[in-house]
Amino acid sequence: MRVVRVYTGEDNESHFEELDIPLQESRYGSISEVVPTEGVIFRETPVGGELDFHNAPRRQFVITLTGAVEIECGAGSKRRMGPGDILLADDTTGRGHITREIEGPRRSIFLPLPDDFDPAPWRVDR
Repeated sequence: MRVVRVYTGEDNESHFEELDIPLQESRYGSISEVVPTEGVIFRETPVGGELDFHNAPRRQFVITLTGAVEIECGAGSKRRMGPGDILLADDTTGRGHITREIEGPRRSIFLPLPDDFDPAPWRVDR
């Protein structure tokens, strides 16, 4: 299962990285190991909304349920996230990223992660 991670690089800018959550066959489909979270946050944002450069307020998964968002990193690279897409917001330092609501209203859920969460085993280029 694919995840897009936005993180702060050594240049203090945000960058994108592809992650792949390992799934194992189960009695009913494929399933991942448990990923500890610290709650759930629900959000609805209007189409046309924009947040200029900002950092993620915490390490968190952001899952878009409806609508769509465009995320832009410091170097200008952009990703569109729509229904079912998973973002790991991990750029809690540096210049951050821009968020633009391009279809809406956008409904999403946020799953805050513990500080010791390590996405390294999910890297596609390992």
